[in-house]
Amino acid sequence: MFEHQPTARWIAVEDFLSEAVVRPDSTLNHAVATALEAGMPPIEVAPTAGKLLKLLVQLSGARRVLEIGTLAGFSTIWMAQGLPDGGRLVTCEYLPKHAEVARANLAFAGLGHLVEVRVGAALDTLQALADEGAEPFDFVFIDADKENNPHYLDWAIRLGRPGTAVVVDNMVWEGAVLDPSLDTVNAPGIVSALKMLGEDPRLDGTVIQTVGSKGWDGFALARVL
Repeated sequence: MFEHQPTARWIAVEDFLSEAVVRPDSTLNHAVATALEAGMPPIEVAPTAGKLLKLLVQLSGARRVLEIGTLAGFSTIWMAQGLPDGGRLVTCEYLPKHAEVARANLAFAGLGHLVEVRVGAALDTLQALADEGAEPFDFVFIDADKENNPHYLDWAIRLGRPGTAVVVDNMVWEGAVLDPSLDTVNAPGIVSALKMLGEDPRLDGTVIQTVGSKGWDGFALARVL
């Protein structure tokens, strides 16, 4: 039966899991709605993945979180909801319009005081954090331009500490990791990041395949050594 309409069934199961288990609150639904109203692409993480990020922040005991790729702030809200008292989150967004929407969504969620949205090329922002002597981050979520994934991983290590948890989204990319010619813009960076996860002595990681509203994809979970 899965051969006929696998995508429809994947989405139906995801919707059921979101409603039965995840149950995103009104602030998260608001963030998705405002993104659509602003003409932003519907590429935020699924609610099931957002809840996973929140739980990972909590399970890792993270007090300082770094996000690379903000969009409308959907994943940002999830992770900020997982912060303990006194926790902080820094998120990097390239486009000023997206940052404006994200700030409004964070304020609507009552989380604006916990989150700093930095605008500009992420590699510049990450260098600035290093130059400022930023306190190490305990948890890093990478979900931005795929070409720079290896650079973002390196920065996650440099701005983290031994034990820092790192999550990288979109690591299967409809199977293009097996044939990067299917997407010569994004797939090579994803493959390079996968090789780095397996070979860099500073990291220990794995990758989980996923299916659902975002298609056939997956995410990496790693620990800085």
